[in-house]
Amino acid sequence: MSRRLRVLVGCEYSGIVRDAFTARGHYAMSCDLLPTESPGPHYQGDVRDVLHDGWDLAVMHPPCTYLANSGVRWLQERPERWAQMQAGAEFFRELLNAPIPRVACENPVMHGHAVQIVGRRHDQAFQPWHFGHGETKRVCLWLRRLPPLVPTRVVHGREPRVHHMAPGPDRQKHRSRFFEGVAAAMADQWSRAILTSEAERAA
Repeated sequence: MSRRLRVLVGCEYSGIVRDAFTARGHYAMSCDLLPTESPGPHYQGDVRDVLHDGWDLAVMHPPCTYLANSGVRWLQERPERWAQMQAGAEFFRELLNAPIPRVACENPVMHGHAVQIVGRRHDQAFQPWHFGHGETKRVCLWLRRLPPLVPTRVVHGREPRVHHMAPGPDRQKHRSRFFEGVAAAMADQWSRAILTSEAERAA
């Protein structure tokens, strides 16, 4: 590894993506309004407070509650959600356009109202079973100066785990927890792409 990257993982309390980059020798910090579940560098607060701290890469997980296509019907049934959707989409757009050289934002499929505010649809969509997790949950990535992820381990046993979770106080946290196999692919593939690009420019 030619140098240690500085990686910001926004809107993450689990530490899963942060720890994947850390395990590969990079400096990574997670950030969320909640405290981290896993020991490691973590800023508890608004991710916008730390956008200007000299990062090489940002991996963002903006809240999808008002942006996901699966919940678009609630905009008609609960008119107060329009303002929440507007704010959520503007926050997503702000993170996607953060003053950081390379950015990835992760969300489910986004409904058209949010897409209009964000400015574009996703660059890549995949399933957890492309990366070793035997379940279905379509994951989308909006990418800036980063290549799409290449599947690492296609597996069977594809169950919609998140849809079968029983109601409870921690259901939303468990539903939003990211996939370790995808985090590993991000850390491996994106750090390699960045460092290779830098080496080629320096040659």
